[in-house]
Amino acid sequence: MSWALDLDGVIWLGADGIPGSAVAVARLQAAGEQVLFVTNNSGRRVVEVEAKLAEHGIDAMGGVITSGMAAARMVEPGETVLGLCGPGAREELEARGARVVREGPADTVVVGFHEDFDYWRLTAAVRAVLGGARILATNEDATWPADDGIRPGCGAIVAALVAATGAVPEVAGKPHRPICDLVVEVAGSTGTVVGDRPDTDGLLARALGWDFALVMSGVFAEDDLPVDPLPDSVHADLAAVVEAALG
Repeated sequence: MSWALDLDGVIWLGADGIPGSAVAVARLQAAGEQVLFVTNNSGRRVVEVEAKLAEHGIDAMGGVITSGMAAARMVEPGETVLGLCGPGAREELEARGARVVREGPADTVVVGFHEDFDYWRLTAAVRAVLGGARILATNEDATWPADDGIRPGCGAIVAALVAATGAVPEVAGKPHRPICDLVVEVAGSTGTVVGDRPDTDGLLARALGWDFALVMSGVFAEDDLPVDPLPDSVHADLAAVVEAALG
C-alpha cells in the first residue's frame, strides 16, 4: 500500500521532530510500503526537504512531492512568471523552463510561501495581475504549525493579492487536482493520507479515493472534533497510525 504523509504537523513542528515519526516511517519502509512526503510548503527546495528529513533520521527515498512541483506543471515552458514565492517554487519553475522575474509584466504570478514577503513584492505582483497575469497559488493554507506556534501560510499571501486585485487564483497544491495527479502517477490509486488538516489532507484523501488518518500532533486537537471531511481514523500521531496499521 502507499502512504502520503504530510510534513508540518505530522513529521515535525518547525525545527522540532514529532516523537516517534522517524521510527514510524522506517517501519513502513521496512514493511515494503511506498512512502511519499506530500507537502504544501513550496518554500524549500526538494533537496532541502530531503536534507531536513535526513536530519530527523528519515530517508526520503525520492518520495518528496511539493505544491511547487505541482504548480510548475501548470506553467508552460517559456512563460514569464513573477515569483511571489520562495526558492523551492522558483527552482521547479526554472526547471520547467519558465523565466522567473521579481517585477514587471508577466504571464503568471506564482504565489508560494516565503519569509521575505513584503509590501513592495506584493506591489509588483498586484501590478502584474492588473496588467493581465493570472494568479497561480501553490496552496491556500492560511496558517501552518511551527515549533513556536501558528504562523501565517501561503494562503495569507494569496488573500492579500486577491484583495488588491479581485482576481480568482488557480491552486496547485493539496487538495487540488494538480498535486493529486502527481501522487497518483507515483503511488497508484490505493493508499492512506496521514495529515493534521481536514481541509487539505482530508480533502486530498477524498479526491484521491484514499483513506484519511487524522493526527492530533499539528493544527487540530480532540476538542476540534468532529471535522469535515470525517477521517477514517483519528490518532495522536504518526506512530499511533503505523502501530494500528502494522501492529
